[in-house]
Amino acid sequence: MKETAQSVWTNCLSFLNDNIQPQAYKTWFEPIVAVKLENNVLSIQVPSKFFYEWLEEHYVKILKMALTKELGAQAKLVYIIKMENTYGNKLPFTERIPSSNQTAVASQDASMPLENKNPQLKNPFIIPGIRNVKIESQLNPSYSFDNFLEGDSNRLARNAGMAVANKPGGTSFNPLLIFGGVGLGKTHLSHAIGISIKDKYPEKTVLYISAEKFTQQYIEAVKKNNRNDFIHFYQIIDVLIIDDVQFLSGKTGTQDVFFHIFNHLHQNGKQVVLTSDKAPVDMQDIEQRLLSRFKWGLSAELQHPDFETRVSILKNKLYRDGVEMDDEVIDYVAKNIKTNVRELEGAVISLIAQSSFNKKEITLDLAKAVVEKFVKNTKREVSIDYIQKVVSDYFQMDVDTLRSKTRKRHIVQARQLAMFFAKKFTKASLASIGSQIGKRDHATVLHACKTVDNLFATDKQFRKYVEDLTKKLSL
Repeated sequence: MKETAQSVWTNCLSFLNDNIQPQAYKTWFEPIVAVKLENNVLSIQVPSKFFYEWLEEHYVKILKMALTKELGAQAKLVYIIKMENTYGNKLPFTERIPSSNQTAVASQDASMPLENKNPQLKNPFIIPGIRNVKIESQLNPSYSFDNFLEGDSNRLARNAGMAVANKPGGTSFNPLLIFGGVGLGKTHLSHAIGISIKDKYPEKTVLYISAEKFTQQYIEAVKKNNRNDFIHFYQIIDVLIIDDVQFLSGKTGTQDVFFHIFNHLHQNGKQVVLTSDKAPVDMQDIEQRLLSRFKWGLSAELQHPDFETRVSILKNKLYRDGVEMDDEVIDYVAKNIKTNVRELEGAVISLIAQSSFNKKEITLDLAKAVVEKFVKNTKREVSIDYIQKVVSDYFQMDVDTLRSKTRKRHIVQARQLAMFFAKKFTKASLASIGSQIGKRDHATVLHACKTVDNLFATDKQFRKYVEDLTKKLSL
């Protein structure tokens, strides 16, 4: 049987899957597409230049082994880099592409022309109308790379952050989007990048801001009719770090202005760092043109730390605080607090406080008492997506059916229950809940919550639904 590019690559993938970590395989090899096979030369398409660089640096030996196994010693590998071009003919990385084959997607969106070129820029962080723009970075000096410990759960994001800090605006990681759940270190890592850049490049203007504050500033600028000053201010930033970018969801005006600021910074070689609680593909109510820009660089996930990393974090925390603790106590805390770094450090602080206030030695028994109480009082983070999945599974339907427009009674009730639990277990607004559960408005969510309350009081079977789902979501 004649070998094809796909059959050769499928065999290579099987070899790679057996010889590298599952997460690495999923991240670096699943997105690759086999394109053609000619004269023992296999051409594969990778999503970005960063993919090409990373594969060459970290996996070139094992790739060569896999390919030699399939095609012999004369085998060669050619990378085809898929690129998106939003600047007409100005491809930012053209000169660095290893293959002339590329996929470029043209777009009409360009940096927004602005008329007001007043050098007396208004700084949202200082008194408006100042003459000399002095921008404080808003960075927390205690969040550094030194105390952001590396482990399997954060290695990609940390290394990419260090690469950005060494050469801001000069790598393929622009923007760098760091995403992950609550308390896993997104804010810490973004501050560490900014602090490192300030140390290496004191002349660069670095600014950290939350998406929420950015939105408030924009609303204020529109009220005072100085929108152009707001845009100009952000266009002079060399390194812009925006935390919790998912909060731009549903805010059309803020998304529009950020889109143009982003384009200007990117085209001028400035660095953008973003954090989010979810990957771009899972973001709701963010314009596609903005999501496409989030995907230009690298999206790096922070995952839950493994046991070894949790132990290292605890030991580092204790060392910094000048506290000694037996290894068996540290191991016990690390084994029982698994959700996130913030809770892990919080448990140790509680343990130290109990020991200090009650003048007790930190023993394993004390650790068990504190950790048990701490875990019991710590509610697990529940997302709207997770609620929809639990409710859908309970009623034996898929999530798309739950979100659909159908008015069938059992589906409507499942949808109303999902909205009810989203309001109960999350801090999301009614509008955000409605948007994520079938693109409904806030009035629909309010009606759903009232309906669930009424049925719970009057319908025995419905009350069982609520009680069952409450148990499932509270585990």
